[in-house]
Amino acid sequence: MINVNEILQTIEMVKSQHLDIRTVTMGISLFDSISDNPKKTAQKVYDKVVSSAGKLKETAEVLSARYGLPIVNKRVSVTPVSLVGASSGGYVPIANALDRAAKEIGIDFIGGYTALVQKGMTEYERALIMSLPEVLSTTDRVCASVNIGSTKAGINMDAVALMGEIILKISEATRDRNSVGCTKLVVFANAVEDNPFMAGAFNGCGENDRVINVGISGPGVIKSALEEVRGADFSAVAETIKKTAFKITRAGQLIAMEAVKMLGAHFGIVDLSLAPTPKRGDSVARILEEMGLEVVGAHGTTAALALLNDAVKKGGVMATSYAGGLSGAFIPVSEDEGMIEAVNCGALSLEKLEAMTAVCSVGLDMIAVSGDTPASTLAAIIADEAAIGVVNNKTTAVRIIPVAGKTEGFVEYGGLFGTAPIMKTSPFSSADFIKRGGRIPAPIHSNKN
Repeated sequence: MINVNEILQTIEMVKSQHLDIRTVTMGISLFDSISDNPKKTAQKVYDKVVSSAGKLKETAEVLSARYGLPIVNKRVSVTPVSLVGASSGGYVPIANALDRAAKEIGIDFIGGYTALVQKGMTEYERALIMSLPEVLSTTDRVCASVNIGSTKAGINMDAVALMGEIILKISEATRDRNSVGCTKLVVFANAVEDNPFMAGAFNGCGENDRVINVGISGPGVIKSALEEVRGADFSAVAETIKKTAFKITRAGQLIAMEAVKMLGAHFGIVDLSLAPTPKRGDSVARILEEMGLEVVGAHGTTAALALLNDAVKKGGVMATSYAGGLSGAFIPVSEDEGMIEAVNCGALSLEKLEAMTAVCSVGLDMIAVSGDTPASTLAAIIADEAAIGVVNNKTTAVRIIPVAGKTEGFVEYGGLFGTAPIMKTSPFSSADFIKRGGRIPAPIHSNKN
């Protein structure tokens, strides 16, 4: 039973601490849209998305008004398009159909322009990857992802090398918009099939026909709660985060259950991730600083992030039986005002961020680098991040933006993408390393059958 105090606490969270439901994402299976004709496949994809998610935006707005909880994004994820278009070919028409459908139903983004190449790359998956520069420069709401490694398969270094080149081509294709196309592409290791967050969302092959996945948020709520236990030991810090994460997750569970009933869909998961925004007071970095760090990037940052990630999960799994997605804490640089400030003052480097990704939800997210960064360096950054995920049996990812024509300063994207400071990469070459190709074998602990 919900009591009066819980209601008042939730109102305060929304009013003063930036509590929101970051996204309600409908996953849609497109297997029944497959045909041997590219135009027919594209039309069937459009029809399926519009008929399935036509009321998603309206439903989210009704629930937001009913419960007084802001729902920031309404999104759709679909079956990996590399599979949907394998028989017919013609990936660009499918991407255009997805973009038109997203605009027709009024959602923010549609994810699933995806290839899964962790162990090998078929010709149809290569075709989708090669289409990424055109697709991400000519569509507005389509998001893409490529899975290049997993704990079971190892790391496909041929795919890693190719993605370094593709990212540079996307950067150049959207040069006139500060290489914004790169903000809509994620390169994964151990990609999950029920992630509601963009740009990496896709509806996995084992999912239902229509699924509702909800992503919560609330860094400001956690920060505010920790202010009440300043000076206490880390046991008290962990306990406070757990209790607060429980309350936040219950809000997400409620929205998910109501959306499922109203849309006639299946319940997927509640993603427990703390996703920051550029707004002051809505920062994961500020939570870590509240634990006692002068600034994020100082020694102790990785330990603080590990505590936060674990405590969020422990509190969240008590609030929902279906925790999933990525679940933990995001550290996207451009989307977190505290991270931006830490980069500006020299406390946070790319190398320190990489260390932090060993214990956070995803990886190197929304990182802007110089537009003249070599493809081999981009590929090596992806390989390093994939290695962290593969060896530690966790999801890691890279969303990196080599900003064409810029070598320093800031890049303004607006909205949730925020402002990206251009970060320095190593001046030393990784070209011969990337040139080797082949596959880095799976770690020994992957052999569990």
